[in-house]
Order: sequence, then structure tokens, then C-alpha cells
Amino acid sequence: MPMPDRRDLLAGAGLFFGASLSPPLARALAAADNQGGFTASHAVFNDAQRALVTAISDRILPATDTPGAVAAGVPAFIEMMQADWYSPGDRMDFLAGLAALDDFALKEDGKLFAALAVEQQDKVLTTAMHGMMPGLASGFFNHCRQLVMLGYYTSEIGCKQERVYLPVPGRYDGAYPYAQVGRIFAS
Repeated sequence: MPMPDRRDLLAGAGLFFGASLSPPLARALAAADNQGGFTASHAVFNDAQRALVTAISDRILPATDTPGAVAAGVPAFIEMMQADWYSPGDRMDFLAGLAALDDFALKEDGKLFAALAVEQQDKVLTTAMHGMMPGLASGFFNHCRQLVMLGYYTSEIGCKQERVYLPVPGRYDGAYPYAQVGRIFAS
């Protein structure tokens, strides 16, 4: 049996690694076509849970002079994270937290969280933030806030409209005057 030469080995390695990279790359390119860029491999939330996640995202990072979390596709990001990255146990804990939040809103204000007025939603989230909501895990609000922030600042809106995007490699200026920074830079 003849020994493969270096060229054959490199071609084989390229085929091997190319084949392992193709499915994730295809999924990433397909996701880029969707609005917001986030697509779950399967549905995790029902319509009520999707409305709840949308309302929570909107209250954590509302639209101001820049678009908010909903415009950046954060609810779809959270569902994608739940579907494709969370373990079944962590997913169940998150869904239980959503149910506890909705139950509290229903008990306190007579409506599900998504149907409440903005002021009432803020009151419910403040109660959750301070860990004073019965049946809700103590870290649930912080977990939601982290997911919203991660989804927002990894979106095009968060990266290019909220922050100033400088592609790498950018120009290095070690003597850049701090007073002229203005906005936070992302890369």
C-alpha cells in the first residue's frame, strides 16, 4: 500500500474539516436571512409564553432614541437559546420561572403579565428583581436580564445602532482623548 503524500493528507483534512463545518455554516447563513437573525431549531414557547417573553424583553430594554430589545429580535434569541443551548432541566426551570411570573401578575393584578399596563409590568418585575415573588427562583430576573442584554448586544441593532461598530482590525490610537469617546465601542 503506497504511503499518502503531504498533498493527499492536506486534501483529506480539508474535506474532513470542511464537512464538519458545513452544517453549522449553512444554519448560520440561513439564520441571517430571518429578521433579527435568530431562529430556534424547534418551538419551545407557546403563544402565551412568547408574548410573556416579548413583554419582559420590552420592559428590560425598551425602545428609546435607539430601537429596543423587541426590534432587535431578542424574544426570538431567547427562544433559540432555550431550544438549542439549554439543557432540558435548565429549560424547565426557565419555563417554571415564566409561569411563576405570570401567576403572580394574575394574582396581584387580575391579568397575565403581557396584558398589564407598563406601570404594572414594572411593578411585577421590580418585585421579581428584589426576590420578593413567591414561587420564583431568586436568580430568575437576573437570568432574564442577562439573556435580554446578550441577545440585544449580539444583534445588529445593538452592535451598530446602540454602540459604535468598528470592525477589527481598526486603527489603534493609544493617545485617544477619553473625553471624545462619547459612546461605547463594540467590535
